[in-house]
Amino acid sequence: METATLGGGCFWCLEAVYDEMEGVSSVESGYMGGRVANPDYHAVCTGKTGHVEVVQVTFDPEVTSYREILEVFFAIHDPTSMDRQGNDAGTQYRSVIFTHSEQQAEMAHQLIAELDGGGIPGKRIVTEVRPVATFYEAEEYHQEYFVKNPGQGYCSFVVAPKLKKFREKFADRRRKSA
Repeated sequence: METATLGGGCFWCLEAVYDEMEGVSSVESGYMGGRVANPDYHAVCTGKTGHVEVVQVTFDPEVTSYREILEVFFAIHDPTSMDRQGNDAGTQYRSVIFTHSEQQAEMAHQLIAELDGGGIPGKRIVTEVRPVATFYEAEEYHQEYFVKNPGQGYCSFVVAPKLKKFREKFADRRRKSA
């Protein structure tokens, strides 16, 4: 098994998508990259801790490659938006890939270069690629948030459309039981 750690806006969105991806065995929402030990959601939301909302994705590379994990990541959020995803604004929502190995870093940089070369004119990918740091698991009520709260407003208007996009664009990478 391998681990990918990604920040691309609210962790509820990323978690909901990767929960349905073939080869993924677990997804945990949490925080990474800040200056404060053991941050909580309210502290992270102030933007003062320096943490990013992330998901830690555990996957089987024999079933799903790291590149495929990243391809989905770039498709379901806006990697050209600095510190913002839709109405979610702040440094905790920045686009970042925390790499667990030199191979992951190389793949992330390679894919960014490929996507930047054929991207939207005038818009560059701002996704950071950084070495993995301490992962702090988010509070229990954030785990599997979409599954537990599908009718909640944010879930209906923000998470569900990203999940729909994944289901349509990556139908072949969707878990059979999802």
